[in-house]
Amino acid sequence: MDLVRPNLTRRQLLRSAGIGAAGLTFAGALGEIASGALSRRPAPPKPPKWRSRPDLQIPSLTVTHSEQGVATDPIFIAPYNSPVGQAGAVIVDNAGQPIWENPLKGKVTTNFQVQSYRGSPVLTWWEGVIEYGHGVGEYVIADAGYRTVRRVQAAAGLRGDLHEFVITPRDTALLTSYVIRKADLRAVGGPRDGTIQDAIFQEIDLASGRLLLEWHSIDHVPLEESYAPVEANWDFFHINSVDLDGDGNLLISSRSMQTLYKLDRTGRILWRLGGKRNDFEIGPGANFAWQHHARRQPDGTLTVFDNGATPAVEKRSRGLILDVDEQAMSATLLHQYTHPKILAASQGSVQLLPNGNVFVGWGEIPRVSEFHRSGQMVFDAELGEKYESYRAFRLPWTGLPAEAPAIAATRDGGETTVYASWNGATEVHSWQLLAGSQADALRLVASSRSRGFESALQASVAPGQYLAVQALGAGGAPLGQSRTVTV
Repeated sequence: MDLVRPNLTRRQLLRSAGIGAAGLTFAGALGEIASGALSRRPAPPKPPKWRSRPDLQIPSLTVTHSEQGVATDPIFIAPYNSPVGQAGAVIVDNAGQPIWENPLKGKVTTNFQVQSYRGSPVLTWWEGVIEYGHGVGEYVIADAGYRTVRRVQAAAGLRGDLHEFVITPRDTALLTSYVIRKADLRAVGGPRDGTIQDAIFQEIDLASGRLLLEWHSIDHVPLEESYAPVEANWDFFHINSVDLDGDGNLLISSRSMQTLYKLDRTGRILWRLGGKRNDFEIGPGANFAWQHHARRQPDGTLTVFDNGATPAVEKRSRGLILDVDEQAMSATLLHQYTHPKILAASQGSVQLLPNGNVFVGWGEIPRVSEFHRSGQMVFDAELGEKYESYRAFRLPWTGLPAEAPAIAATRDGGETTVYASWNGATEVHSWQLLAGSQADALRLVASSRSRGFESALQASVAPGQYLAVQALGAGGAPLGQSRTVTV
């Protein structure tokens, strides 16, 4: 099969087989339309305009339900696909307030999360454009000051895909990529001069960039096993997750095959769960279709997001916890988590939390939910209208931005209101307003507890005075100070 290098453009952002297509957005909403949810639910409010940071306008979350027992770690999302407004990575607290926003003009951000790199927690994400349902871009690693540590490229001239970027314990990276090739598709009812997407994953050494492993779906899986209809640039496999299994082998998810594969380190298929060549006895409710985000958990269970849609084969999408017994070759449903309103046509994620709860990102449907292990929903929140987020996570994170806090001041009569924010700071307990007739001789004139992303402080300050805000930690220690401005 010959390689085809199409002239890819941003215009194809909404043309995708597995993520962000306009047709899929409509299909994914059918579950909500059927229940009347879309007609009853008011549109979420527009992103607030921060006085101190008017450049930040990515939506965070509107919390619609929260109970005792919900986890406290921040939420990581990457909204995109709205015809208006910004897109990019966002860290959000339990009240839906943003902690950090990272807008990227003209690019999509996906798979935003915390990972470990060289023994330290870092932020990682993919950024680029979406073409034919896959990504064309690169991966970013940023430190606790939100400084870019490095940008990671796929090896051997390939481009990094949006679906996966996993940093392993030995500081290698598992990532996905796609190449479009010419193919004779007559055996599967297609044209002789057709084109096909070869779904690929690589493992690269992050220190050197050296390619350690490369696996091509087209070399290992017969085309006849695909459930996807044959079309131009046929996405016959659609790889959407790769991870280390508990024994050091590899676990991958193929949406178009409706199959999870276990591979050894040579790329040989050890078993298939689901699909046309399933190797397991699958118990009631343990089947899945058009799935995403397969992960082996520390307790040996396997989690997967069961879309069950495009085309719809289930009434609701589900977060699944499966008991996969590789000795008995059986797969049993342990738990499932559904939202009463959601059938998600694409994307999605499932995460087991340290408190025992389960966190689900609904992908194309702009919501995130947290469930008690028993199945009771304890938290539910939605993104801005028409946005979506490929995955969503709850993860521990401490950030101290390298940039200074932001300040803006307004005056009404004799009263001055000063707005303070610090994009990405997680440890700010309170703010102090400093003022003086000289920029290098400021004194304390007001203080306030930190109130979400932006706090307001008021004081009687004479015109021409110099102002600055200072962020304090819980123990009262200064964390950072803004630039000095005048009233």
